[in-house]
Order: sequence, then structure tokens, then C-alpha cells
Amino acid sequence: MWTSYLDWALSDFSGYIAADELYDGPFCVLSIVDNRTFKRLLYQVLDHDPDHTDITKFFQRFRMALRLRSLKLHGVTTDASPLYPEPLQAVFGPVPHNICEFHIVKELTPTQQNLWVNSGSGSFPS
Repeated sequence: MWTSYLDWALSDFSGYIAADELYDGPFCVLSIVDNRTFKRLLYQVLDHDPDHTDITKFFQRFRMALRLRSLKLHGVTTDASPLYPEPLQAVFGPVPHNICEFHIVKELTPTQQNLWVNSGSGSFPS
């Protein structure tokens, strides 16, 4: 079943992914989503906070899924966590790595948020 799901999910793979982690109590869910089609491509539940070894193994699983289908990764978006740059380089080489705009804006102080909203750049998500 997993192979058939992945075949479907990767059938129109854009080449661009978002990788993230979600913490829930003692658990952490690693996930990869196609950044254009928004299909969940891979996930893994850990019973501990991830480290570079966990992220590297997770990316290696995804790389294998891509290789088996002759697909290539063109870019990655993450939340600016220090968990990602080293494993990304080790597994995928010099693939472009972008930081999610939401996570950048979230780090702004309330004064900076007001300046950003009032500059005409857009509205800050509440």
C-alpha cells in the first residue's frame, strides 16, 4: 500500500519540497510535502527530539523514493531550524534551500510586524 501511495503522490512531483517537524508532547513528526501540489510525501514519528542523524536518515529515505522513480529534487523550504542545512547538503548536495516566509515574519517583534504591514508588503497573519 505504501508504494502505491508514493507512486500516486510522486506522479506529478514538482521537484520542490517543504520539510518540517511538529512536536507533540514526547513525540516529533517529521514530514515532507510537495511544495507545489501540497501532497504529503513522507512522514516519520519519533519518540524523541530529532538530531542530524534522524534528519539525514529521513532525507535518505526520500532520496531513495525519488531515485526509484527517476525524479530529482530542485529545491527545499524549511523553517530555518539548524536541523536541516547539514543533512540536506550531505544527502542532496547543493540543492537550493529557502526559509519559509511565515517563519521569518513570526520572528519579528510586534513593532517590526506593524512596520511590515504598514509598508504595503502584505498583511501579517494573526
